[in-house]
Amino acid sequence: MDKQLYRTLLLLVNNKGTMDSVHAYAEARISTLRDQLETSKSQQRISEIQGALAELRRIKTLRDEVIEGAK
Repeated sequence: MDKQLYRTLLLLVNNKGTMDSVHAYAEARISTLRDQLETSKSQQRISEIQGALAELRRIKTLRDEVIEGAK
């Protein structure tokens, strides 16, 4: 991402209420996807779920990434 996009995202990540909501959403989705992972039999679906879990975990570190990128 470019520096301008990071700076635009600062408005989002510096709002505590918004970030708390984003984290709550990510946690809820992670929980749902873990349940799906436990019952999935298709290797392709398992790979898709693992990718989704990785992205949701990345969202939890979004604030740090944006602040670093905006420097």
